[in-house]
Amino acid sequence: MAPRAFWTGHLRLSLVNIPVKLYPATTSERRLEFHQIHQPTGKRIRYQKVVPGAGPVENEEITKGYEYEKGKYVLIDQKEIDELKLPAKQTIELVRFVDDEAIDARFYETPYYLLPDGDMADEGYVIIQKALKDTGKVGVGQFILRGHGNIVAIKPFGKGLMLEVLRHANEVRSAEPLFKEIAEVKVDKEALDLAKELIKRKAGKFEPEQLKDAYSEAVWELIHAKLEDRAPEIVTEMPGSAKVINIMDALKKSVQQGKGAAAKAQTKRGVASARSGNGKKAARGAPKRKSA
Repeated sequence: MAPRAFWTGHLRLSLVNIPVKLYPATTSERRLEFHQIHQPTGKRIRYQKVVPGAGPVENEEITKGYEYEKGKYVLIDQKEIDELKLPAKQTIELVRFVDDEAIDARFYETPYYLLPDGDMADEGYVIIQKALKDTGKVGVGQFILRGHGNIVAIKPFGKGLMLEVLRHANEVRSAEPLFKEIAEVKVDKEALDLAKELIKRKAGKFEPEQLKDAYSEAVWELIHAKLEDRAPEIVTEMPGSAKVINIMDALKKSVQQGKGAAAKAQTKRGVASARSGNGKKAARGAPKRKSA
């Protein structure tokens, strides 16, 4: 079943209005969540909304309030917010076009897929998508989502468009006060060349599916082991040494290990090729452990 759009509105460029709909580009399926449990009874902890001196309250008795002085609030009803005349409420207004690299990576927050909403929107949507792709530009705009005003970046992605919610300027901290603590170091050329060699050897495509979440897998295994009343099958890696070693020696050993691993891999490929040529079947690998 296709996911449902959680926002619909218009993408506006000058006098052009295109009906669009928004879908999440991420999922929380892999998130491992725990509940708080009362250990003596095994029951889940629950929370109540209470007012000091008045006790528990019902949801319909709760409104929003802004604390302008300690203990003093100006009350705001959600209906009053909903009635505010905001042109960007159901409209993504494109106000500027910039190069992709002009947006600092720290500003990117949440990605969404932006699609045309209805047959009448297809032509305008495709024209804007192709125009952005051909010019190499990213559209920057503003709109309101879930009660918050947002800055967004819209860029081509495959056949469609991706909308990235951006952080506001006052939400991004400067790195300078922290980076000032980094010492000025005279870099040894040989050590730098070795580091570059290591990087070169490990260069390749970004393949996130190859980067497993070892922590979550270990916790899932612990959960399954408890349910099955057995010991968990968890391999614990040895912690890294806290001893400070010579950076040059470490780089040399790392490069040498890389050369050894490459040579072994080449030898295995040669043996496998020779066996294949002799009509012998390659040996099967060990069965993979069932993931949790």
